[in-house]
Amino acid sequence: MSSSDIERPTVRFVHTISKSAGNYPSNSPVKFRGDSGLQDGNSTGTHDLVGGFYDSGNNIKFSFPTAYTHQKYTDIGELDHVKDIIKWDSDYLLKLFVPPNATFAAPILYSQASIHNYCTFVGSANNDSENPNDINCCGRPEDMTYQRPASTCDITASDLAGEIVAALSAASLVFKDDQAYSKDLVDAAEKLFELATNVDSTKQGTYTMVDACGGEARNFCNSSGYLDELIWGGTWLFFATGNTSYLEDATKRYDDAEKDKIPFDEGIFYWNNKFIANSVLLTRLQFFHDVGYPYEDALLSSSNLTDSVMCSYLSDQNFDKTHGGLILLKPDYDTPLHDYLDLLRRSGGMCSNDGFSVRLLTSFSMSQVNYILGDNPMKMSYMVGFGDHFPTQVHLRSSSIPWDNQHYSCAQGDRWLNSVDPNPNVLLGAMVTGPDQNDSFIDQRDKPQFTEPTISSNAGLVAALIALHDPPSISYDSNGFSFGIDQLGIFENIRIPTAP
Repeated sequence: MSSSDIERPTVRFVHTISKSAGNYPSNSPVKFRGDSGLQDGNSTGTHDLVGGFYDSGNNIKFSFPTAYTHQKYTDIGELDHVKDIIKWDSDYLLKLFVPPNATFAAPILYSQASIHNYCTFVGSANNDSENPNDINCCGRPEDMTYQRPASTCDITASDLAGEIVAALSAASLVFKDDQAYSKDLVDAAEKLFELATNVDSTKQGTYTMVDACGGEARNFCNSSGYLDELIWGGTWLFFATGNTSYLEDATKRYDDAEKDKIPFDEGIFYWNNKFIANSVLLTRLQFFHDVGYPYEDALLSSSNLTDSVMCSYLSDQNFDKTHGGLILLKPDYDTPLHDYLDLLRRSGGMCSNDGFSVRLLTSFSMSQVNYILGDNPMKMSYMVGFGDHFPTQVHLRSSSIPWDNQHYSCAQGDRWLNSVDPNPNVLLGAMVTGPDQNDSFIDQRDKPQFTEPTISSNAGLVAALIALHDPPSISYDSNGFSFGIDQLGIFENIRIPTAP
């Protein structure tokens, strides 16, 4: 099946909206959700932790997110929609950081357990079988009556701090037209980054190192390091402010972060590894807004690593593939990199013993998306609602329990979990975990290793679909290049003279 045989879906964010916590938006297209988690934060006293998103199939709110935007969203009429989703989370992130004030002498980070890991989490993930919690109770978020403790961390949770800084900074660029809100995001990010980077280096660490901070999250998304998150936060903060001290901090940490990488994470961008994402960001900076001395070494290393990663996706030596052609990385998908070659007007690059081209990268990216949408041995679309054959027993509480104005207890929720009937609520647009390494898939609600959707993996799929979308309103230049990505907008706040 060729790429032209598959009608690519219109990108909608119903899946993400269906995971919203707090006061549910009245204009949401998802009608099987309502207000939930309105008492979140009560266990901490009076701090408001209402909002955010539940991750995966449970009701825990994990706090390790990032934000992205793309002008191609405009061409499919989704720009305002995706901005609403980003703001829902950025509003929540602003609540998670409490700087020193009259009430709190030391800064506090509130965390949840999840996708991209913040320092603490709202909800319980313990294995207590006697008392209901977010793992053992298979109830809808709207029916939660059990205690939802909020974990707290101090400023030594460097990975969590860096991730929040990055998310707030990136969001500030998304909302640059709302100057007051954008300033609030930047101010919070700068304050948090200052506190996190001024901590004695011997005390910096990961949020899962401290039981009170990330102990319960440890079994779900254990963080192995923090340098990549500090670089991630510093780089995005540089883009948001143009302040070169943040770029200096990021590039100074680059070598140490490269040495700190875990071998099995090499070349993979997911919640525990931002190193390749840092390299792509810094590579873009090098090519489009060369800042010169003293950042050249880190930028050159970034560029070389980005080329190496593109080679690794095309080679059979670095990553295994299923017989059907799905690359086996991590549970999270990476964003296609061919967009950058288009923008750089590069036809390709060289690997150690071979080369790569825009055409090869585009073909590879398309093959992965086509596999997800049905071009696979199971002939199964792993996006719910797309095609004629897709998962019907998605592992998600709000999707698998009827929306019928009835309150369901944990025991009643178990009945729906173990039912063999299709979900009563179709989670339109959600990508499930997908097949195993043999291309096999089991559509059963009680097998989350196949049927569970996550925010992080779905974000990767949306990014891939957007990257592969050719916006009709974007004209081609005289050389035939399509500038579907905003080439320079990310650098608007940088005032360093561009090198000739």
